[in-house]
Amino acid sequence: MRIAIYGREFKDDFIPFFQLLIDELDRLEVDYYVYSKFHKNVKGKGITFGKKVKEYTRATYPKLKLDFLFSIGGDGTILDTLTSIKKGIPVVGVNSGRLGFLSNTAKTEIKQVIRHLMDGDYRIEERTMLNLDTKAKLFGKYNFALNEFTVHKKDSSSMITIHVFVNGLFLNSYWADGLIIATPTGSTAYSLSCGGPIVMPNSDNFVITPIAPHNLNIRPIIVSDDSEIEIRVEGREEKFLATLDSRSEEISTKNTLIVSKSDLKINLVQFPNQNFFKTIRNKLYWGLDKRN
Repeated sequence: MRIAIYGREFKDDFIPFFQLLIDELDRLEVDYYVYSKFHKNVKGKGITFGKKVKEYTRATYPKLKLDFLFSIGGDGTILDTLTSIKKGIPVVGVNSGRLGFLSNTAKTEIKQVIRHLMDGDYRIEERTMLNLDTKAKLFGKYNFALNEFTVHKKDSSSMITIHVFVNGLFLNSYWADGLIIATPTGSTAYSLSCGGPIVMPNSDNFVITPIAPHNLNIRPIIVSDDSEIEIRVEGREEKFLATLDSRSEEISTKNTLIVSKSDLKINLVQFPNQNFFKTIRNKLYWGLDKRN
């Protein structure tokens, strides 16, 4: 088994759990590769590695023959991996903090998770991604997102007007601070905080959610992910922000934006004790009695 490990900064209380991960991989003689910047960072925290460890960079990553990618951090860390992820490699999200819908493996489950992988006791959950097309070639070859595409006003306090067409049919002109097009995965992210619905991961939908709309009777709407969503923006300012997950670019109101389902998918590893309903119950504290 070959594993790549990607991560960013984590707090010191996660150090013994990360050391446990490395010790288990060494004990089982697993070949593993650690992202070079992350490798340097964790060695500075006193983490020790065995002889099997190797470094990789964004340039060398596509050449690796891997079975799994471990993402150490939170949901943002998994989103970070998308710009360098090799198509089809299953991702194990290990949460080094508290909240994580994608990174839903607890640090206390690390040893158990490695055993599940060794025994083949897991399932792969495909997650849909979306694609952005523009004449301006925004985001270059990284014009895709796992969570959402967002248009947002830039410098002015004035709202922008966002004209939306679905499969060539006019949907609405949103007078708002912005608009979110979310995948089912992204329905528990920015869209949820703006009043959007939670959507099951494999429901084959997009959620269109306005951000602070002027008209209070405007509500989010769910459309099929086979839809082509065309967006035109106008406002007092000539520039606005277009965002794919955590990556943003400035764009002119003269540009037309086309959002559709991407050919890319991300494969998330799910273990026997994990399912979507359990995750949202735990992360959103559903059913928790706050009266005490």
